[in-house]
Amino acid sequence: MRHFDLCVIGSGSGNSVIDDAMDGWSVAMVEAGTFGGTCLNVGCIPTKMYVYPADLAASPQQAKELGVDLELVDVRWPDIRDRIFGRIDPISSGGRDWRAGRPNVTLYEQRGRFVGDHELLLEARDGHPETTITADRFVLANGSRAVVPPFPGIDAVPYETSDTVMRLDALPRSMVIVGGGYIAAEFAHVFSSYGVQVTIVGRSPQLLSREDAQVSERFTELLGRRVDVRTSTEVQRVDRRPSGDGVVVTARTKEGVESTIEADVLLVATGRTPNADTLDLDRTGVEVDDDGRVVVDSRQRTGVEGIFALGDVSSAHQLKHVANHEARVVKHNLLHPDAMVESDHRYVPHAVFSDPQVAAVGLTEAEAEEQGLDYAVAVQDYGSTAYGWAMGDEDHFVKLVGERGTGRLLGAHLIGPQASSLIQPLIQAMSFGLPAHAMARGQYWIHPAMAEVVENALLALPSSSED
Repeated sequence: MRHFDLCVIGSGSGNSVIDDAMDGWSVAMVEAGTFGGTCLNVGCIPTKMYVYPADLAASPQQAKELGVDLELVDVRWPDIRDRIFGRIDPISSGGRDWRAGRPNVTLYEQRGRFVGDHELLLEARDGHPETTITADRFVLANGSRAVVPPFPGIDAVPYETSDTVMRLDALPRSMVIVGGGYIAAEFAHVFSSYGVQVTIVGRSPQLLSREDAQVSERFTELLGRRVDVRTSTEVQRVDRRPSGDGVVVTARTKEGVESTIEADVLLVATGRTPNADTLDLDRTGVEVDDDGRVVVDSRQRTGVEGIFALGDVSSAHQLKHVANHEARVVKHNLLHPDAMVESDHRYVPHAVFSDPQVAAVGLTEAEAEEQGLDYAVAVQDYGSTAYGWAMGDEDHFVKLVGERGTGRLLGAHLIGPQASSLIQPLIQAMSFGLPAHAMARGQYWIHPAMAEVVENALLALPSSSED
């Protein structure tokens, strides 16, 4: 039985835990999937590489409204796909080879499960024999996986998830997407922009239901202009088409109205679940909460000495920038056990790269009200600024939630072009404690750039109970 100073399970953000300062340590890395984790291979990076050409493909309609006649001649799906994975796959394999080549690191490309407190059984796989290793310290960073609900008939039909749909052999003519969250929203934009007839089936009354209510309502309205959006609707069963090609989804609204939807491809986009359940953590004493996440403290420590966790396996955020932050904390705490630091999860932003884009940080208006805070709201339309005039924008806005009296920002919610970038100064204001008006007046804002919509929203936010 081989013993290590450190064992890292998962090669996404967990890979960055291993530092040059650990060159004197013996390190095991355990990765049963594709090296590099979710973000690199099936998440953030490839999806955004699909979104950008989708934005271009969707531009003729907007251009026409501004007096420019464009035409989408063709979408060369194999070219788009191969450009993306022709870059990502070599990065994954190169990262794997580099890590495996480090003299102090042993890479185990096998599934691991605990059989004792600090003892991991590695299952036999592809010529690698079953073996058991031990380590003084473990980092659990084995991410999450796509959820596939047990719809009646689902096991008898072909379906895709976010892990597989980007590698389709050809662009389908039609697609039904089950789910109403960010994964469904992004792929609805991508495939509808490429000319696919898309239907979304979601259980909630609005898409992106976890966003601020005004944002989710507006997003549902705007995406509904481009795709068939069916909210407050649940899948009853899934069957093959009578022709044997494609699927038939039977769905029912909350009022009991039943309908069927035929499509070439079924994409199940109902979220992701942590992979904690694959590790047999009950053998270690590591606690897992009701949502299946590893429980950690502010220093990313589990309740078992020497076992840390980070990223999707322990975080409700399921965001790469959060996993990277937590990886830096874990690395520091491994190297400096007597001077540990804490993760900062106060102001975690997120973005949805659909059309329109959505970005948010902090409290929604409903959350501020639920907490009994004395708050104020400002909503600023893109179209109220000069750049918004240039765009002919009538649909998008910035919404801020602030604390009366102090002017402190409590939340920011954007829907519109480049929302994921425009939100950054608002994250900065919240992180560094800048009141809204000080943030607006304490710097220049380029005129007539789109960022003026953020400046104007800050200035419009009432800062005292008398405003």
